[in-house]
Order: sequence, then C-alpha cells, then structure tokens
Amino acid sequence: MNAATPSAPRGLTPRQKRFAWIAAGLAVLATAVGLVLYALSSNIVFFFTPTQVSRNEAPQGRAFRVGGLVEPGSLQRQGIDVRFKVTDNVQAIPVVYRGTLPDLFKEGKGVVAQGTIGADGVFKASEVLAKHDENYMPPEAAEALKQAGHPMQSGTVKAQ
Repeated sequence: MNAATPSAPRGLTPRQKRFAWIAAGLAVLATAVGLVLYALSSNIVFFFTPTQVSRNEAPQGRAFRVGGLVEPGSLQRQGIDVRFKVTDNVQAIPVVYRGTLPDLFKEGKGVVAQGTIGADGVFKASEVLAKHDENYMPPEAAEALKQAGHPMQSGTVKAQ
C-alpha cells in the first residue's frame, strides 16, 4: 500500500503573484482616491444668497459663503467688531465680523462673506471680501441680485 505522502508547501504561482500585486495596487489607489475626496469635501465652500439662507437652505454648522449688497444704514462699527446686513433686495441676513474690513467695503456695494450661521440666525463671518474694482461683482452675487430684480446698471456693476 502506498501511503499518501504530504506534498511539500509550494510558493505562489506567477499568476497568484501577479494577482496579489494588482490587488495591492488597487488598494493603494482606492486609499489615495478616498483621501483626495475627503480633503476636497472638507474644503469646498458653497455660495448662498440671503433668500436661500433665510429659507434654511444653507448648511447648519458648516462654513459657506453668503453674498449680495451691504444694506445701506446697517453698518455698525465698535472697535474691530463690525455688524452689517447682506441683502439680495428680497431678504437681508445680519452679519457679524471681527477684524479689519477691506478698503473697498462700503454700504450699498457688493460683498461676499464666508462663515457659519448661528442658531440665532446671525451669520458669523470669518472672512469678508469686497469687490476689487468698479466693474466687478462675484458671478454668484450678481446672478442672485439679477434674480431678485435689482437693476444692474451698465458700467457700475457687472458679473465677470
């Protein structure tokens, strides 16, 4: 009787080695794609109009941008603390900001503020951007004002 002798352990075949390398490469690629998507999602800041913010369409507890015009008569300065309202001529959102405002920041002019909305409905800005010349307004803000029926006079404000 011939007893079955256990065969000696064999190494991976070339096909198995190739499969292992492909699987490892795909795992590394999937990890890299996942990290890139995570980094992009945490850095994307969406733009909302004051009307959208007042309808609770803006994210709660996450940074976003709100833009429109600085409502005339709403600007209040107390040292480096600034309060004003951003309007699209339909709704106005109160904004608080601590810091130095851009030189071009004025009532009735275009502005984009980045920050978060508080439970009290006040937008806490971490950054305030003003238009940089007489013929520029951020495209999103210009479109929001156009939809709200704000007259866009040629030569004063136009979207770029």
